[in-house]
Amino acid sequence: MDWGSELWDQYDIIDKHTQSGLDLVEKYVKFVKERTEIEQNYAKQLRNLSKKYSPKRGSKEEQECRFSNHQAFLDILNEMNDYAGQRELIAENMMINICIELTKYLQELKQERKMHLSEAKKAQQYLEGTYKQLDNSKKRFEREWREAEKAAQYAEKTDQDLNATKADVEKAKQQAHMRTHIAEECKNDYASQLQKYNKEQNQFYFTDMPLSFNRLQDMDERRIKKLAQGYVLFADTERHVMPIIGKCLEGITRAGTNVNERNDSVVLIEQHKSGFERPGDLEFEDYSQGINRASSDSSLGTPKGPLELLGKNKNKTFRLFNKKSKPVDSEGFTHLPPEQRRKRLQQKIDDISKELQKEIDQSEALGKMKDVYEKNPQMGDPASLAPQITQTAQNMERLRGELNKYESWLAEAGGRGDSIRYSTHSLNNNGAHNPNSPGAISDDTDSSQAIYTEFDDEFEEEELAAPIGQCTALYNFPGSSEGTISMQEGEVLFVVEEDKGDGWTRVRRNNGDEGYIPTSYATITLNK
Repeated sequence: MDWGSELWDQYDIIDKHTQSGLDLVEKYVKFVKERTEIEQNYAKQLRNLSKKYSPKRGSKEEQECRFSNHQAFLDILNEMNDYAGQRELIAENMMINICIELTKYLQELKQERKMHLSEAKKAQQYLEGTYKQLDNSKKRFEREWREAEKAAQYAEKTDQDLNATKADVEKAKQQAHMRTHIAEECKNDYASQLQKYNKEQNQFYFTDMPLSFNRLQDMDERRIKKLAQGYVLFADTERHVMPIIGKCLEGITRAGTNVNERNDSVVLIEQHKSGFERPGDLEFEDYSQGINRASSDSSLGTPKGPLELLGKNKNKTFRLFNKKSKPVDSEGFTHLPPEQRRKRLQQKIDDISKELQKEIDQSEALGKMKDVYEKNPQMGDPASLAPQITQTAQNMERLRGELNKYESWLAEAGGRGDSIRYSTHSLNNNGAHNPNSPGAISDDTDSSQAIYTEFDDEFEEEELAAPIGQCTALYNFPGSSEGTISMQEGEVLFVVEEDKGDGWTRVRRNNGDEGYIPTSYATITLNK
């Protein structure tokens, strides 16, 4: 069995090598896991850094972003946030494609190694069991053959003994014959066991063990190949995000090159331009002439400097480097310099005009809905719209009052009056303009505000708007009320104006007829 012990020594060496390979895979998985943790912590720190230095909403820093150098820093923070996202992507891909995959494969290899080792030990145990049977059969054959020889010698001795009876001779011969027969059976059994053992031994050394070695070799080669793929994935994961990281770095470079120091100076000047007039030249006071004696009498003390003389004019306060007190917020922005006041007034007028236009649109929509309800009572109660109509009218009157007030202040401040007054017409049930409606413009508007309401006659006729989509009628609609249009089920119409929240959509036929239909009566598809 020396050869067998040598074989198992070789098998043990190969098994230890296989185990060391599995340990290497486990080490690599731990290495990648620690790398992913580093990437995740790095990305987290980058995000916290970006968040820390990003301006708060509505803060002074956010207002400073109009300057190119401030905006560039904000762009850098955004790019760093994107860069952190790529680092997180690296960590995620490494965890999924390397750690989880190799961990699963490692468990499969361990189970396979355990199975191969078990099969080899089972084959060895079976061969050892066969050898034990052979050894027992051999020893039995040896023992029985000796007993047969003894029985044969005793029978021959008894046959030659003159004093032995015939019965004794016959009995000794039978005993020798029986022992010889048993010895022959043991011999045959020993031969059979020997043949069986040799066959099993050949099977073990020439088939089972080489097959086990080949399986271990194949398993180890697959393990090495999988580990090599993990090495490549480690680099590919980084390389995959390099183009995006490169774009982030290009964005940072672009942010630096977009800084325009000259433009920032212009923006700062435009933002804080006061509009004050420069002080005029001081007049020469000739004390040697009698005509100026009276004026000189009042200046016998310390001569008044230019700032003191300018201080007489309370409407033109001269401030250059002296400290300004904190301005008090005023409704008319009178605390601001002229140029800044005009800007704030213009901005306020634009905001009020937008709110007013929204109220006007809502008023017109409510009027159309009320008209439809009156024509078709089954669709709704017209009286239910009265509170909304009243509230909308009050809002419109309030906004018009505020708009006139701010426009008058703008005119006083020397504004150019380049804001556009929103359309305020409304339709009554007969389709005519209602002068008493909340949306109508009063004819006795102050003449100083005419610049906001004058329009040329050539713009009074509205051009046909381009269709923004199509709709298909789901139900028949009579279109009996003013402003609506009838349609039949399945009819295809062009959408001119989408639903503004009042439940009505403006459509047009091929012949040019336009009107409103209930939005819920059709399927609408808008153009992209």
